[in-house]
Amino acid sequence: MALVPSSVGDGPVFAEVDMGTDSSAPTVRATVVQASTIFYDTPATLEKAERLLAEAAGYGAQLVVFPEAFVGGYPRGSNFGATIGSRTAKGKEEFRKYHASAIDVPGPEVERLAAMAGKYRVYLVMGVIERDGYTLYCTILFFDSQGHYLGKHRKIMPTALERIIWGFGDGSTIPVFETPIGKIGAVICWENRMPLLRTAMYAKGVEIYCAPTADAREVWQASMTHIALEGGCFVLSANQFCRRKDYPPPPEYVFQGTEEDLTPDSVVCTGGSVIISPSGTVLAGPNYDGEALISADLDLGEIARAKFDFDVVGHYSRPEVLSLIVRDHTASPVTFTSASMKTEVSHKQ
Repeated sequence: MALVPSSVGDGPVFAEVDMGTDSSAPTVRATVVQASTIFYDTPATLEKAERLLAEAAGYGAQLVVFPEAFVGGYPRGSNFGATIGSRTAKGKEEFRKYHASAIDVPGPEVERLAAMAGKYRVYLVMGVIERDGYTLYCTILFFDSQGHYLGKHRKIMPTALERIIWGFGDGSTIPVFETPIGKIGAVICWENRMPLLRTAMYAKGVEIYCAPTADAREVWQASMTHIALEGGCFVLSANQFCRRKDYPPPPEYVFQGTEEDLTPDSVVCTGGSVIISPSGTVLAGPNYDGEALISADLDLGEIARAKFDFDVVGHYSRPEVLSLIVRDHTASPVTFTSASMKTEVSHKQ
């Protein structure tokens, strides 16, 4: 097994892994993108996404995974002017601009992403900030290689201060999509530390487990390796690599508590994107050097070999002792009975 890095002009580094695959099992080339949002500029971010997607497709990628909140941005360092008991006017204006950078699902940006996936003939997993009225969600969108939007996963548990800007997803958006290149699903950042959510994904048969994140700490790698071993699945974790200059300058945007120590070239997120096999072998990455495309050829035969050892929801489960119930219906704060009655009448007709 060899890691072969190569530079592509002045662009990102592309790391390719030769897994020595078994020719009797399907092989999928997967790429994780490590790159920064163009903050507060969604059209420019979409243009950057297409450039990166085209580059990955040029290397033969069949599946491309982008980081958490790539479209819409991860508001690292901001507190939106919030303290317990008060919110500042500047913080409220900051949220207004962040809300304006988010996208509607469905909407024109989703259509454009679908067109990109179809144009480059790749399965696309994209982190976005979704706007639903005046509530925002940290969301992953899925597209097939024919240019069809497949569905979404909304982050069910934002972490810490994320909870003041993002809503909570419900059980209706934890999909695993069966595709010709494998069963694909996604869990976002620290959701990956929730054992019950992981178990739900395993029960849905996830084979290519995408983990877009904003966590660049070295300890994140331990979580990713554990999930690969626990789930008997490939794990693809994509994070942004960002410098201070990738965000608007102060006073428009301030990194609370650290701004005075930062220069435009200071790294504020070091990446760490990685691809790991079902046996726990690191196939590519982690990369902490800059924006990059990180790729590996996934031998899907590795899944069966790993499950022979440990199938967490199969031969290694004890449902008579331990079991899980997932409430996977849509949770709505308001239900109108007249709408329900109209639906019932239409079904009877």
